[in-house]
Amino acid sequence: MGLKNFMIFVVVSWFCSIPTTCVLAAKQKQTQNQKLRFDENGEFKILQVADMHYANGKTTRCLDVLPSQKASCTDLNTTAFIHRMILAEKPNLIVFTGDNIFGADSSDSAKSMDAAFAPAIASNIPWVAVLGNHDQEGTLSREGVMKYIVGMKNTLAKLNPPEVHIIDGFGNYNLEVGGVQGTTFENKSVLNLYFLDSGDYSKVPGIHGYDWIKPSQQLWFERTSAKLRKAYIKGPVHQKESAPGLAYFHIPLPEYASFDSSNFTGVKLEPSGNGISSASVNSGFFTTLVEAGDVKAVFVGHDHLNDFCGKLIDIQLCYAGGFGYHAYGKAGWSRRARVVVASLEKTDKGTWGDVKSIKSWKRLDDQHLTGIDVEVLWSKSFHDSEMLDLKAQMVLKREEKNEITNLHLSS
Repeated sequence: MGLKNFMIFVVVSWFCSIPTTCVLAAKQKQTQNQKLRFDENGEFKILQVADMHYANGKTTRCLDVLPSQKASCTDLNTTAFIHRMILAEKPNLIVFTGDNIFGADSSDSAKSMDAAFAPAIASNIPWVAVLGNHDQEGTLSREGVMKYIVGMKNTLAKLNPPEVHIIDGFGNYNLEVGGVQGTTFENKSVLNLYFLDSGDYSKVPGIHGYDWIKPSQQLWFERTSAKLRKAYIKGPVHQKESAPGLAYFHIPLPEYASFDSSNFTGVKLEPSGNGISSASVNSGFFTTLVEAGDVKAVFVGHDHLNDFCGKLIDIQLCYAGGFGYHAYGKAGWSRRARVVVASLEKTDKGTWGDVKSIKSWKRLDDQHLTGIDVEVLWSKSFHDSEMLDLKAQMVLKREEKNEITNLHLSS
């Protein structure tokens, strides 16, 4: 072995003697070669799994189930539910939105994650995860949990954006979904996915309760959104607006408290306070989302007995509903998962274009995997008609103003 090759061998050996670093480096290279895109039917389907609370498998008993279920129900029921959902929906991406494991009850966080994510890995479907407030309560730190996830098979999750040196939390990243291969949109991201770490508990003295999305994360989101908008608008196939975006994190924003039974689809059954367990601090992330303009829907977990979607200032705020059997729930109220499907529109030439609509529904873990609450979260045509109405109102107001001005001048 020559001196140069020997030195390279020594450096690589030392580098990979740090297990996490070596795994992350290999994982990063693998991830760069994977590309999410819409299928040949012009659809991209996302399965959201919220709050598995996985612990030690068959020895971990279920919470809040019917008396007839108690003797046999364990973490394995959660595993079986994921298997059933994957087979039924055949998603293009699986998103785990935090409290993936219940660290306090887990004897080994790594083994719990291996078991919790096993169905997704076995399916060979790309998957991602963000952290909740319970993931880090076991044998791994919050950073350690996210690093372990990033090193797992078939995941597109990232520890943090590589271009940002300082950012709060672990697991802030975005993914781009390309158009159908062979169309003019194949090299454009026609759907943008944002994943953020909403933290666990407040670290600020005097402020109790849950954590919140910090300014550093919001700045990263703003810059990423602006960058994606610029890339989407320019050619080929020039666009007038941003591609639609979806955001996923664990803890709901305070704005989720804006709804009652008259203006949402689904249920709000959480007994505490106003039924929303958000941070006591409003960090302004909802305003940041509104100003960016591209995110059409936000999806969270955390509150297991809420599964609704409500629209506030053109953004749908949605829960998935509790999924895991070692998580608190309500006896007789089925565990559930949320599915989101983005569909492309056909161009004048008969090929697939940009996103036409985003729909959603939930499935219950009952005998038939019953689907409920099918709804359109966003529609391009509806958005266009809203814009036309807005422009018409502006023209009308301008004409009214001119009439008043002319009337004033003539008198």
